[in-house]
Amino acid sequence: MTTRARATVTVTWPEANARRLARQHLSGPAPGLSPAEAVGAMLGTHAQVLSAAELSVGLRGEDLRRTDVRTALWTDRSLVKTFGPRGTVHLLPAADLPLWTGALSAVPTGPNPFPKDARMTPEQVEEVVAAIGAALTGAELTVDELSEEVVARTGPWAGDLVMPGFQEMWPRWRQVLHLAGHRGALAYAPNRGRRAAYTNPGCAPLPGPEARAALVERYLYAYGPATPAHFARWLAAPKRWAEGLFTSLAGSGAIEEVAFEDAGPAWVVAGDTGFPTGPVRGVRLLPYFDAFTIASQPRERLFPGRASERALAGGQAGNYPVLLVDGTVAGVWHQRRAGKRITVTVEPLEPLRAGRLRALEHEVERVGAIMEGRAELTVGVVSVGPHA
Repeated sequence: MTTRARATVTVTWPEANARRLARQHLSGPAPGLSPAEAVGAMLGTHAQVLSAAELSVGLRGEDLRRTDVRTALWTDRSLVKTFGPRGTVHLLPAADLPLWTGALSAVPTGPNPFPKDARMTPEQVEEVVAAIGAALTGAELTVDELSEEVVARTGPWAGDLVMPGFQEMWPRWRQVLHLAGHRGALAYAPNRGRRAAYTNPGCAPLPGPEARAALVERYLYAYGPATPAHFARWLAAPKRWAEGLFTSLAGSGAIEEVAFEDAGPAWVVAGDTGFPTGPVRGVRLLPYFDAFTIASQPRERLFPGRASERALAGGQAGNYPVLLVDGTVAGVWHQRRAGKRITVTVEPLEPLRAGRLRALEHEVERVGAIMEGRAELTVGVVSVGPHA
């Protein structure tokens, strides 16, 4: 019988939170930081709302603007827009795409969520992913153009309108669009007008075991200490699978157990046991689906008391832009743009003292600069509901 060694390091929530904020460049913006470096530090930037992704990236760098993010994405190609963790649209560093695709394509999938008559056989899934990759090689296609190519390369069954979409039915093959992204066969190209377009990024995924181990280590560096359950929740992966993965990495000496306050036993990268001792100070505005709010656990410590009621949606983080005061969620906010003018409404959960109000005004100015507009602050009730 093997006895697990006890953790020799104890980490408090304030220590863990301070280190996460520092490694996210949220303790203070980093000079000379590139968009790809900012996205890498976050471990991907949620990009379903691209303007929110631009702000997430810009907040990490001292002089980053939304134009810099667009240039990195569509001109320099140091960023890629594709399907990332949880099957949602993310910005990822192009240099890390082999790691991401190798890891994500090796995550076990859950039960098939589609009705029986809409499902595809494993053989059909492979056929469609191959058809997507071939059709997009050297091309940029809208979803309708890609649909025509997929059906032509596979068969009429792929085009059957059996998937519920936004007020319409989508063809059967669309259910594996995100899987093609995870396999490295598909990424976003620049929009064609208002229509999304796709291309083949030409990525060769890393072998699954190597990629999974690297992703765990990067996750723990950015968001540790963390448990397998935290990792599974962030990745939308089976908890038991994550437990097995952590056990394997612990056995190889890649990760190290620590005692993490309310969470109990948790893990960090082996040897990465240094944490700040001073308290977190400052005021920050984080946009929709910022990686820090989604990945930081335990969530009840980041969203204490009334913050869990006001700034979470059904327990989910990211659906509201949030106000951070001294490292914890202390309100929500919303921006409305008209030309260059950006009206920023901030709803603190508690009245802000004069010093924090001045810091908030400075943060609003930063938001305006990053988004290349003129931002004006209003302190009041945010009436806009959560983002779906």
